[in-house]
Amino acid sequence: MSTPVALVTGGSSGIGAETALGLQRAGFEVYAVARRVDRMVSLADAGVGVFGMDVTDDESMTSGVKRILDEHGRIDVLVNNAGYGSYGAVEDVSIDEARRQFEVNVFGLARLTQLVTPAMRDQGGGRIINVSSVGAVIYEPFGAWYHATKFAVDGFSDSLRVELAPFGIDVVIIRPAGIRTEWNQIARDGLLESAKGGAYEQMAASAARRLASVDNRVLSSGPRTVARTIVKAATSPRPRSAYATGRGARMVMATRRLLPDRAFDAVLSRAYLR
Repeated sequence: MSTPVALVTGGSSGIGAETALGLQRAGFEVYAVARRVDRMVSLADAGVGVFGMDVTDDESMTSGVKRILDEHGRIDVLVNNAGYGSYGAVEDVSIDEARRQFEVNVFGLARLTQLVTPAMRDQGGGRIINVSSVGAVIYEPFGAWYHATKFAVDGFSDSLRVELAPFGIDVVIIRPAGIRTEWNQIARDGLLESAKGGAYEQMAASAARRLASVDNRVLSSGPRTVARTIVKAATSPRPRSAYATGRGARMVMATRRLLPDRAFDAVLSRAYLR
């Protein structure tokens, strides 16, 4: 059998970079893609194939998938990891920014899935791994747009899993909890900027402090933890439909299942808004 081929989006740092290296160690020919190719020099030095791809640009995605198929004739694993968190009060976040959040986190993921599926069907199988979040199960104040995208990713993935199963294509959801990457800082910065001088400024500052308080080695896991879970999902003969990963992920999800909405609302209010 030829060497299996994997495509990992959001490969310039964090979870994407660690996943690319983990899949390479597991025996895959790996392509890591991102908008910033200059940030993937270390991956290229390690033997990972790297090139630029913007998941909001159809031509970029189409040409990228074509390049891999031209070079190897197959794509066995797609890891849809590209994404970011846009935080701010719904009243303050522009609809243009909300659209961009969906373009990156949902529609880019969906379009790449469309592009790799025909090749996977032709080769008789494949695996699509969508990096969602525990934020698809819980919610937070000031995270409405971000959580909406992750709820969408989970619903999309569940439906897709049933559609593609007859063709031998597995669809797997990865739900990380708090992970030490650029994500938390970007979310906090966006939250504070959107609230500056407005009605939500004080509450946003409190929420930003809450986000910052878990961005450490005691309460959050490193990106390699998620990468190991993704590699497991990519290599397992029969993967689970979803994996929770990272410190506290299972506890957070269990708490959400057990608490009624109003009780969970109260927990969030105490944690984020005071």
